[in-house]
Amino acid sequence: MDDSSAELPVCLAGVQAAARRISQHAHITPVLTCGTLSRLSGLSLHFKAEIFQRGGAFKFRGACNSIFALSEEEAAKGVVTHSSGNHGAAVALAAQLRGIPASVVVPANTPQIKRAAIRSYGVEPIVCEATIDAREAACAQVQAASGAAFVPPYNHRDVIAGQGTIALEFLQQVPGLEAIIVPVSGGGMISGIAVAAKALKPGIKIIAAEPTGRNGAADVAACKAAGELVQLPKPTTICDGLEARLGSLTWRCVQELVDDVITISEEEVVAAMQLVMERMKVVVEPSGAAGVAAALSPQLLRRHPELTHVGVVLCGGNIDIEGRVPGFWSKWLLE
Repeated sequence: MDDSSAELPVCLAGVQAAARRISQHAHITPVLTCGTLSRLSGLSLHFKAEIFQRGGAFKFRGACNSIFALSEEEAAKGVVTHSSGNHGAAVALAAQLRGIPASVVVPANTPQIKRAAIRSYGVEPIVCEATIDAREAACAQVQAASGAAFVPPYNHRDVIAGQGTIALEFLQQVPGLEAIIVPVSGGGMISGIAVAAKALKPGIKIIAAEPTGRNGAADVAACKAAGELVQLPKPTTICDGLEARLGSLTWRCVQELVDDVITISEEEVVAAMQLVMERMKVVVEPSGAAGVAAALSPQLLRRHPELTHVGVVLCGGNIDIEGRVPGFWSKWLLE
């Protein structure tokens, strides 16, 4: 068991400590299979169902680890974050479980179902303009007034370590995995998974699934190609949970440990969502279907013909279905 990633922001020991810390609160999510999707991909696919995690997404792992890692003195002042939805709900839930106050800043374009989830955990979202600058400014105001600890959505060691617990479970459940496909934007999930998986199984491949959006912005692929952080316009995509950019910590992990980036179109995401709903009978949000779209993409086997057993993270299932049930996905693309 080689922990050669110790020089990175997070190491295997940190992920294992996170697993112990969140064990009383987070679910061990199941692994699903689907004969139809495996046949379509030409692979034996295994789906890690983070849609069944508390809060409906993988984000609870990182938020829970971060909040329960705080000292009593830090926790007493509460926590604050900004989020397009899933991370905000996760922070609200983890804070509720620890019995501390939380503030969650959300952009104005956050889906109603994600706002409702935050409210259900006792926090009224603070709505701001749909820009990173506005989100950060609102968080700074809360911190100045209360001294609350900031829990970033992804570029944070404890968040990355918490998300890495997905890989610990996945490799216990399916030891024969040769690759794991992970949806990516800010990079917290793929960083944690890559650190843990590569330490436990050095030969495994970690493959990012990145939507190009309607404006063709795929910054993770561009960064990997350039070998450095590249600033691109914010993607315009139905994958509202995949609109962030890599951070300083997550880029270091992605640069060193991620083997490939499969870019996917909006149409491929929609097709993957419909297949998952129709054939697997589970609900995934667009971001949650990105990994499936990459698994079904001809790019995957063309670049990695040696693969047979591949894991895919279904990272979230919080979909706003009012007026957007599956039969309307194609219409939505045209709006």
